[in-house]
Amino acid sequence: MEDIEDDMLEEKEEEGEEEEGESDGSENPSLLPFKPPSRATRLHIERSSVCSRAYFVVVMVFFHVYILNVIALLLYVHYNNGPGELVSGAGTPSASVGGGGSSVPHPAPAPTELQVQDHSQSFSLPRIEGIRVGHVQQVSLVPDSSHEMRTLSLKPLLFEIPGFLSEEECRVVVQLAQLKGLMESQTMSPGQGPEESNQPLLSISTEEVFSLLDLNQDRLLQKQEIVSHSRSRDGTWLSPDNLRQILTGLEARPAGLLTLEDFRRVYDMSQRPGQQQNGKLRSQFKQRNKHTWLYQGLGSHHVLQTLRNRLISLTRLPPALVELTEPLQVIRYEHGDFSNAHHDSSRSHSETTCAHTRLAGNTSALTEVSCRYLTVSFYLSSAEEGGETSFPVADNRTYDEQALGQDGVDLIDTQETCGRGNLRIKPTAGTALLWYNHLSDGRGWMGDLDEYSLHGDCPVRRGVKWVANSWVNVDPDHQLQVRYQRLVAQRHKAKSTLEEAYQPLSHSDLHQDL
Repeated sequence: MEDIEDDMLEEKEEEGEEEEGESDGSENPSLLPFKPPSRATRLHIERSSVCSRAYFVVVMVFFHVYILNVIALLLYVHYNNGPGELVSGAGTPSASVGGGGSSVPHPAPAPTELQVQDHSQSFSLPRIEGIRVGHVQQVSLVPDSSHEMRTLSLKPLLFEIPGFLSEEECRVVVQLAQLKGLMESQTMSPGQGPEESNQPLLSISTEEVFSLLDLNQDRLLQKQEIVSHSRSRDGTWLSPDNLRQILTGLEARPAGLLTLEDFRRVYDMSQRPGQQQNGKLRSQFKQRNKHTWLYQGLGSHHVLQTLRNRLISLTRLPPALVELTEPLQVIRYEHGDFSNAHHDSSRSHSETTCAHTRLAGNTSALTEVSCRYLTVSFYLSSAEEGGETSFPVADNRTYDEQALGQDGVDLIDTQETCGRGNLRIKPTAGTALLWYNHLSDGRGWMGDLDEYSLHGDCPVRRGVKWVANSWVNVDPDHQLQVRYQRLVAQRHKAKSTLEEAYQPLSHSDLHQDL
């Protein structure tokens, strides 16, 4: 029995030692023999690696696309918010005036010579955002001061800037205009008598007009003979609409010629004011006031140069573009003086060319018209009664030219219907109005005429109204405007070279036009 018990104890001890050996092996895996991974495990590892690489590629593609979008957005903002090439050589491009609280930097000191830049590359025309009617944004036009600019309408885009001019600046501009001398600018309908009108052709008969146009005196008018006298800007009888009507009558003739009888019919019809042509109202423009023009370039009064620099800062337009535009027009409205509703700029037609780019334009164009991108009007005095600036169709839902003269009411005639205009602005000394005469073409350039920019001046009932108008001329043809800018720059450079070589003392050096 003792032998059997001893054997059983030895077997239990051997089993205990084996269990301790197994437990030691599980605690130390390095002591176990190596077993290669199975095929399923290897496939799982390879699939995980492929998925990681694909995910990395996708992430990198999206990252590069994001970077390209950011770059494209920056380029879009750069080329649409301001000119890149057409900036003053001494200054820097102006800042944005778009949102509330934004400001325009004070204009740089007036340059000592006309800015000449390289216009081989394209530039754009910035526009101020109106946001909504009544929106107020801050603009900085003089050092250490800011002005409020209020949106008055969105159609047209119209702003009011109170305090744009100081009382002293208003006084100086009025005195300069008086010193220069004011001219009558009456334009009346024929029914009001020749004593009230200065239209030179109203005293010339149809037969005399025909004879003047008939260059070869063959008693027949050809198209070229009519075109040769059509480049006048006075708008008396060869306005674009009148000229188009006369040429339409000429083309209707089998031989393409007009006899005296043919010309009398088409000419007399084109001269009738208030005619309904093609379903549209054709009211003749009428006004009565006195005006003059003040030069704002080099050598002019410092107040006039300050106004131009201030306008550049307000509009953010290229200085070289503004410097080549029309002089400052100063108008005096006395008791009863007015101007009918009109557009400052003109529609673009194939037979017209802009007056300011005619040197670089199409010399075969039939007539010249004013191409004014925007208008800035300065009130130099406050009329006691009347004299409001009226925008008859401002912010109308639609524009219908024929509707301007329905039910015996002609909204063009500010003498009779000024009080019925949608928007009337009372003149206040020092206040400036800015509006765009053209829409944007969507590519940073000047588009079609904004018909809602129709405006006029109500009759002055008591007191005197002084106002100044500044226009910025831009050709709807972008390439033609660039060509014109380059041509002016070349002429200025040639003139400067000639003056350096030979500088005699002349009367022009002793007298500077106002």
